[in-house]
Amino acid sequence: METDGVSVQGVRVPGMIYGTAWKEERTEALVREALAAGFRGLDTANQRRHYHEAGVGAALRSALAGGALRRDEVFVQTKFTFLRGQDHRLPYDPEAPVARQVEQSFASSLEHLGVDALDSFVLHGPSVARGLAEADWEAWRAMEDLQRAGRARLLGVSNVTSEQLRALHEGARVKPAVVQNRTLVHPQADAQTRRFCRERGLAYQGFSLLTAAPGLLAHPAVRAAASRLGVPPASVVLRFWREQGVVVLTGTASRAHMGEDLAASRTPLLPEESGAIAAALGVE
Repeated sequence: METDGVSVQGVRVPGMIYGTAWKEERTEALVREALAAGFRGLDTANQRRHYHEAGVGAALRSALAGGALRRDEVFVQTKFTFLRGQDHRLPYDPEAPVARQVEQSFASSLEHLGVDALDSFVLHGPSVARGLAEADWEAWRAMEDLQRAGRARLLGVSNVTSEQLRALHEGARVKPAVVQNRTLVHPQADAQTRRFCRERGLAYQGFSLLTAAPGLLAHPAVRAAASRLGVPPASVVLRFWREQGVVVLTGTASRAHMGEDLAASRTPLLPEESGAIAAALGVE
């Protein structure tokens, strides 16, 4: 079972979260397996283009109804996605103001997931590549209203640059508590954003930590550590990222890998092993 985690604004965020993107009709079954394996964090989005949020909800309802879990044992996170990130299966009225779209998407997410409130509600990327537009602030203010009403415990933002995060943090009334990024597409493995999160007490969630650096699994330092510990190379890499303070998102479709990924949070690395992996990645 996943026992590692961080506390943000009084809310515990698991150290490893099961990501549900790109699973389509397999979503419900895989989320059932992830919960059974010990995952206690679920990440999804009300974006039918890449996620099947209702499938996540079906698996969660089944686990809760069967008594296997209590609602307060599972960290449930979903996202509001702007129109440009959606396909024709929209969770809101495309002609409505952005604030109303946020409200409609949120209400739809609660229905899909079968919950009364979310543990984390995330802006699924700013509407522009640089800076923050009026639409971003309109969406964030609507999210703040939901958080203040007790319907979302934490707010967050994903696919964000360090400059955008700083601007959002400065201008927000309810500060972002969660940042979710594809770590390895940013300079020095998103070092500036991760540092900002450490300094401000935000939970930094990283995804594509294995697929974005497939060659790392064959690195001599990774293979040596894996041999010493008797674990797969992927477990070594995920443990490295946990040591960097990253909340790891993993979306494996393999039951065996689910257990291995969870075990990674308990796989201690030697300082020289961590240092060699950091050097290979160019991580500060």
